[in-house]
Amino acid sequence: MKNQAQIIPLTAESHTSAEIVALPKPTPVPRVRRSWLRPLLQRAFPAALGVALLLGVWQIAAITSKGFPTPWSTAQAAVSLFADPFYIAGPNDQGIGWNVLASLQRVAMGFGLAALVGIPTGFLIGRFTFVAHMLNPIISLLRPVSPLAWLPIGLLLFQRAEPASSWTIFICSIWPMILNTAEGVRHIPQDYLNVARVLRLSEFTVMRKILLPAVLPNILTGMRLSIGIAWLVIVAAEMLTGGMGIGFWIWNEWNNLNVEHILVAILVIGAVGLLLEQGLMWIARRFSYDNR
Repeated sequence: MKNQAQIIPLTAESHTSAEIVALPKPTPVPRVRRSWLRPLLQRAFPAALGVALLLGVWQIAAITSKGFPTPWSTAQAAVSLFADPFYIAGPNDQGIGWNVLASLQRVAMGFGLAALVGIPTGFLIGRFTFVAHMLNPIISLLRPVSPLAWLPIGLLLFQRAEPASSWTIFICSIWPMILNTAEGVRHIPQDYLNVARVLRLSEFTVMRKILLPAVLPNILTGMRLSIGIAWLVIVAAEMLTGGMGIGFWIWNEWNNLNVEHILVAILVIGAVGLLLEQGLMWIARRFSYDNR
């Protein structure tokens, strides 16, 4: 006996009534507002406290020492100096702005020559053992020499004060670039050099494609250290050689007994040195071996 399918018609009573339930609205997640004021205070308050401590020590030194200017008198002198920093009243009487620019020009010349010589030398020392054994004793002997000891050598070689100052900057700022570059080359993974050897790349290609990208952070670190040394040395060199420059300007103001101007120049030297170092640090942070 065959089973027959029975069709049952649907009626209105057979429909199951469905009840629509309204879902509750989702509770909005409150946005966490990151206040910019708190991080600013965390950095600004200690800095302001340090400046206040410096001013307090400065004021005590001015009270206890005869002839030492107070912070307020130094600030008044700074206002008068920076009211016209680029005046020219004679060959040896020019504004502080021109003297800073003259010092920066000497630093740029000596520092640039040191980079042109020091960075390739560091590559050679780190790449070839024979060159390292040949130059390491010379570097170890000359690097601890005082910067001002090189100034008479420059005066003897060039017979003029202007190249002698740049020579002093060159010979004093070259060592950090040589040492940091050589150290970076030594720490390159050997696998990279093995691949270059298998591919039979030329030495120039190895330098350009493998060594330079990997060593660039070390090069920038050496340059950052060198620029600090260069700016430190130029002030002392200009005091001895004379002419235009912030170092000579400080010595001239001492002869005129303008101690307030000397303190202003010290702050200017610190600010310019800080800007130079921070600029190179900013460049160094943009280059890293990992993102190559």
